[in-house]
Amino acid sequence: MSRRTRAVKRVVPPDPRYDSQTVSKFVSNLMYDGKKSLAESIFYSAMDLIEERTQQPGVAVFKQAINNIKPAVEVKSRRVGGASLQVPVEVRPDRRTALAMRWLITFARGRGEKTMSERLAAEIILASKGEGSAMKKKEDTHRMAEANRAFAHYRW
Repeated sequence: MSRRTRAVKRVVPPDPRYDSQTVSKFVSNLMYDGKKSLAESIFYSAMDLIEERTQQPGVAVFKQAINNIKPAVEVKSRRVGGASLQVPVEVRPDRRTALAMRWLITFARGRGEKTMSERLAAEIILASKGEGSAMKKKEDTHRMAEANRAFAHYRW
């Protein structure tokens, strides 16, 4: 950790198609090796697939999925008297969306569909319904925090 002043949060420019900062951040997370145009084409084709399958605006389904996956609490390791305890802590709002995006992308990459846009579309649709691997990850995180509720007084 730096002892200097806090780093200034940069303003993320919204994406051109949906004019949304959330979409822009998601595309940046999806990107590999600086290939942003490829990440954008994957995301936009996934949005087209979502609109085709659900008959709803793709970006609305995407935002619903992100909101469903956002975790409220997580556990952090804390050393207390020689033992490592899993202490439940609340998640900051910006970290919530970052975790939701990361989980969505990770589990989409692990799916079995042929193209990445198909995988991403399928995972987003499931997450918007409250199902899928990313949703399970959120529930597991909450369950872990609930199980370690006894250590909540060690919060810092």
